[in-house]
Amino acid sequence: MVYTRRDVSSLTRAERRRFVAALLEIKRRGEYDDFVRMHIEYYVSDGDDGLRTAHMAPSFLPWHRRFLLDLERALRRVDPSVTVPYWDWTRSRTPSAAPWTADLLGGNGRRSDHRVMSGPFAYGNGKWKIKEGVTDVEYLTRDFGRPRDPIKLPTAAELARALDDPVYDAHPWNSTSARGFRNRLEGWGTGSGSGAWRNHNRVHRWVGGHMLGGASVNDPVFWLHHAFVDLLWTRWQRKHRGARYLPASPPGPGSSQYGRIVARHEAMPPWNVTPNQLEDVGGIYRYA
Repeated sequence: MVYTRRDVSSLTRAERRRFVAALLEIKRRGEYDDFVRMHIEYYVSDGDDGLRTAHMAPSFLPWHRRFLLDLERALRRVDPSVTVPYWDWTRSRTPSAAPWTADLLGGNGRRSDHRVMSGPFAYGNGKWKIKEGVTDVEYLTRDFGRPRDPIKLPTAAELARALDDPVYDAHPWNSTSARGFRNRLEGWGTGSGSGAWRNHNRVHRWVGGHMLGGASVNDPVFWLHHAFVDLLWTRWQRKHRGARYLPASPPGPGSSQYGRIVARHEAMPPWNVTPNQLEDVGGIYRYA
């Protein structure tokens, strides 16, 4: 049966409690840290050798769609009523609004070391120890807005510029692609400050702390952020009827991207699934 993902700000108190409880339970079981390890492993950049599937590539959107589905299935094995809510960062923009409430994800990190002190994922509660990361810090960290070098969340107008692009992706199919919805949404820009990070990427940097880099899954807001990114892909598809994932065919041997990106009908590691198979998930879930 098709289920619904909803805006986190619309959840009832009971729905918030059940979502948090399911996250804490898969963390207790050790399943959650498997997701962290996978994201670290597949955080491959333009400058690295080999295939890129999760970032800086056309498959950014279908890869994270499947990743999010796997997490959601793990949560629903604990509680079948749970779905992953989305955080619309163009509307819910203050540190006191959902999802940053004490009954959901807790708030910002403290000034001295960015350690999150409130909410169910605070280290002091004993249920959310960071075990997989790029540092030895065991507590969840955040640094909203990066006060020492301020950065703002993307606006609705900035997001609209991505949604207006009628082409899914374009050569050279990486972080330097100047055209295409995928990179306008993923958000690799040029320059410094907010201009260097657009949309998806800037949200990671606005949250800060563990949301920076490959270990970003350690912060549960990762899933709410990517649920919204996933919703934006569906909105783009509705806006540009008939537009498809690109490239349709893999780049040839003479291309710098030969063997480095996934075409529409190629299997996308680590799953045996193609971007084509993930373009329409209307039979699994919908968005309210």
